[in-house]
Amino acid sequence: MLFGEIVDGVVKLNEMGEIVREEWERTAIVRPNVELGEYVIMPNHVHGILVFVDDMVGATRRVAPTNTTTLQSGSLGAVMAQFKSIVTKWINGLQNVTGRPVWQRNYYEHIIRNEREMDRIHRYIESNPSMWAEDDENPNNIRGA
Repeated sequence: MLFGEIVDGVVKLNEMGEIVREEWERTAIVRPNVELGEYVIMPNHVHGILVFVDDMVGATRRVAPTNTTTLQSGSLGAVMAQFKSIVTKWINGLQNVTGRPVWQRNYYEHIIRNEREMDRIHRYIESNPSMWAEDDENPNNIRGA
């Protein structure tokens, strides 16, 4: 529950959650090939849609590579690695520690192929806080344990 809590179906971010929010929103500013779609910062994870707007690299090359030492600049893998690294440094600085992990090693990715799917995922992200009591990521949910 590093980033905040859910109160009456609404996310209440703490200081570390605000760091995540600020860096997520900066993503589209510092990376001109990326636009932000719907996102939500949950108490212990993040859901978000990133839209890659350039035509230089096809969607099949935007997936996370298996060898992280050769991340293609501007790829999903590079964007996520940079985002996670910056947030980790900010949060560790806030806690006056170094090297403490904030994120799991990888992330879940899914290529959205059409508007219908985009709408479905958008609704899922938007409704995630109101579904927190049943969420498998909620440590207070007995089913998720």
